[in-house]
Amino acid sequence: MAGDSSYTIVEYFGGDDGYRCGYCKNDKGNFSHGMWSHTMTVQDYQDLIDRGWRRSGKYVYKPTLKKTCCPQYAIRCHALKFQPSKSHKKVLKKMNKFLSKGELPEGQEPGQFIVSVNIDHNALQTTMHCVGTILAKKCSGADPSRPPCRKAKDLRKERRLQKEQTRQHGVSLTKPAPSLAIQPKSLEDLVSELLPDDASHRLEVRLVPVNFEDPQFAASYQQSAALYARYQMAVHGDDPSECSESQFQRFLCDSPLEAEFSPDGPEVGYGSFHQQYWLDGKIVAVGVIDILPTCVSSVYLYYHPDFAALSLGSYSALREIAFTRQLQKQSPKLSFYYLGFYIHSCPKMRYKGQYRPSDLLCPETYAWVPIERCTALLDESRYARFNQDPDAGDIRALKDVGRALVLHRRAVMPYVTYSRKRKGASDEREVQQYASLVGQQCAERILLYRS
Repeated sequence: MAGDSSYTIVEYFGGDDGYRCGYCKNDKGNFSHGMWSHTMTVQDYQDLIDRGWRRSGKYVYKPTLKKTCCPQYAIRCHALKFQPSKSHKKVLKKMNKFLSKGELPEGQEPGQFIVSVNIDHNALQTTMHCVGTILAKKCSGADPSRPPCRKAKDLRKERRLQKEQTRQHGVSLTKPAPSLAIQPKSLEDLVSELLPDDASHRLEVRLVPVNFEDPQFAASYQQSAALYARYQMAVHGDDPSECSESQFQRFLCDSPLEAEFSPDGPEVGYGSFHQQYWLDGKIVAVGVIDILPTCVSSVYLYYHPDFAALSLGSYSALREIAFTRQLQKQSPKLSFYYLGFYIHSCPKMRYKGQYRPSDLLCPETYAWVPIERCTALLDESRYARFNQDPDAGDIRALKDVGRALVLHRRAVMPYVTYSRKRKGASDEREVQQYASLVGQQCAERILLYRS
């Protein structure tokens, strides 16, 4: 991973002021603590999101769950144990049908779709929705190591033949094959279903690092920015001034994460990436993701409004789970898919809980708790402590603010040293609040800028 020369540098802003909530439209009900990250290691960001933080561009924020109107709880899916539901399978089949035959849902043609997708409406302010995307190439075919799929008609015919042999000879002449039981298709089987040679459309994904020095990212930047503006205006009703190129860059191209590579990490490395969906040679969707030491963290998805009927939010989330499983083969610790925030008090945002098995983050102990145990508590109260062990606490709780690192006049020092040098009013209350929110370990690694 990063060497000793790599640091995270942040400026803390506090979180006393309320602002407009994108869910319940409360003008002053949304509260969060925030900090600007000039640069950040992937391990520090992993540890921060495991304490309820989230990034929007270079701004990193943590909702104040006891105070905010619509509490947002961090949610993660166990990618390796995930099994697609019936509705998930329908979404995948709908996409495959479109690619192979050019057929969209009945009665809808490109340009006629009623756009409907649940994207987190606080994302452009401080909050992030994470229906991310990962579209694997559709030409990869079936896994040659797996037994071929057998049609149910053939299986029934085989059973009838066995019964007839048993009736005539009194004994079964053939052992029932273990393959008679129809095995459910895996997620990988469903997303990489082989398309016919005469398929109507060709879909490919290009994973590009968010870096203007990368030729692919630079070459496709203008097309990607134009697609973002079209999406924001059509889906969220933004004014053109709200989705300018500079807004796009700040929100979805600027990232504090430094690209990092490790011998036991994924081949593509860690950091921030754009998953570009190319349909017949044009970008029709882009998923923004962060690849971190133990997870793929979904940041945002935007797409061409004409393809809203393909349920791209659900489809892309399934693809990201499959991508996480692919990365885990290269990096064993990387086994979770983070969907951003789960908002139980907002019914249309509960769909994230359908990607199971999944956990919510306890806001007091920072332990991950199965979602089934959490939703019953959230039915009773908007805010809940999920960890039901009364003796459990925050194992990374702040113990000594003096050991927190600060950056002052280009010198790194413990806060206790800085506080002796400081002139003017004490800032201990602010630093104590910051260090409590990031936890002792991060406080001792991250550099808090002091002017």
